[in-house]
Amino acid sequence: MAEQTFSVTAEESHERLDVILARRLSISRSQTRKLLEEGCVSLDGVAVGRSVKGVALEAGSEISVRDFVHPVDRQALPEPDAPLSILAEGPGWLAVDKPAGSPVHPLEPDETGTVLNALIARRPEIQGIGEGGLRSGVLHRLDVDTSGALLFATTADAFAQLREAFASHAIEKTYHALVSGAPDDEGRLDLRLRVAQHRPAFVKVAESHGGRATRMRYRVLEHFARASLVEVALETGFLHQIRVGFAHLGHPVLGDAVYGDAAAPAAPRQMLHCARLVYDAGEDVVTAEAPDPPDLLAMAATLRSGA
Repeated sequence: MAEQTFSVTAEESHERLDVILARRLSISRSQTRKLLEEGCVSLDGVAVGRSVKGVALEAGSEISVRDFVHPVDRQALPEPDAPLSILAEGPGWLAVDKPAGSPVHPLEPDETGTVLNALIARRPEIQGIGEGGLRSGVLHRLDVDTSGALLFATTADAFAQLREAFASHAIEKTYHALVSGAPDDEGRLDLRLRVAQHRPAFVKVAESHGGRATRMRYRVLEHFARASLVEVALETGFLHQIRVGFAHLGHPVLGDAVYGDAAAPAAPRQMLHCARLVYDAGEDVVTAEAPDPPDLLAMAATLRSGA
């Protein structure tokens, strides 16, 4: 008997149970229906059936699936020739420097070009860890066009501990971003956000009592004539939180094709980078630092020169 247990992330909040199951287990919607009909799914410790497949879930809800075996053909294909930069590693975990333009994991068995494809080629033992399948070892995600530190679990025990740390916001997450205009030298953004559309994803600021509460702090590292380099400390994690937050302030991330400003300085991609992840678990401290990538540094240099 195989059992999978995972927590609903902030990014998945308000998504349907069957949608989350299909994505997390890398199976079809008809297969999720079968699991629900056979009583294999529990939500927060209570067995649920097909009647709740459309229920929208809250972040932190725990889903358990018993009698489930991942199909072999849903494993990520190893790509030994794909470039990969490992930033740091420790007992049960490792961190890589995700390049902009690379998805975190494949959505289909024959898909390549993702971070997980490259990682599985170097560390085949990660295959099957955590949610397994096409999300083996994956603890969190970065947008395709966001670069930086990305954490994976290499053992089942570490996956459970670190996934809980992400869900409880115990992991310090620091980002660097180039944003339009001149925000205040420092500030914080406490907003309620909601996912207005799932595919493609689009997030909006919610009414005062709707959505999910999000929090982040920022400070300006450098002001330029038409933009600023900021450091952001996320106190919560929500889909597109930084991008939506700065757009709400009137200072969208440069190069953001969804929430950006056409009048802002042009950028080759959204200028957002996960610079640091830290989790202090007592004896074991998880620390990963990713230097700002060349395209962000080049963009900052161009802005600094006034070009």
